[in-house]
Amino acid sequence: MAMLQEVAAPGSQKSEPLNALLGKGSSFEGKLLFEGNVRIDGKFTGEIISTDTLIIGEGAEVKGEIQVGTLVIVGDYNGNAKAIKSIELRSPAKVRGALTTASIMIERGVFFDGTCKMDTGTSPSAPPAGASSKK
Repeated sequence: MAMLQEVAAPGSQKSEPLNALLGKGSSFEGKLLFEGNVRIDGKFTGEIISTDTLIIGEGAEVKGEIQVGTLVIVGDYNGNAKAIKSIELRSPAKVRGALTTASIMIERGVFFDGTCKMDTGTSPSAPPAGASSKK
């Protein structure tokens, strides 16, 4: 089976193979679970879960909840997203919603209307460094 397409990994020049592509003119509603790199260039409504990379391409329209390892947005996204490693918003992206990640990059020209919470994955129940439990 031939590879669908290759895409530059976030923050590098190296190309990674795509495991799946929802192309322009395509529309899907539901729940997407995947491994590897997935790119959406069409319309998607629903929930997306993975520990790997999701790319929302230019011209794409995605609505819903996203929980992935790495998220790259170039198209339109509306919803709440959590990315364990990083989120990249590349021009001409339009993003509305709450983003949670350990690392974020927003290019000039991106429209972002929402909130961003930095989460490095540390436990909130752990006391801050230097804090003492003695009273």
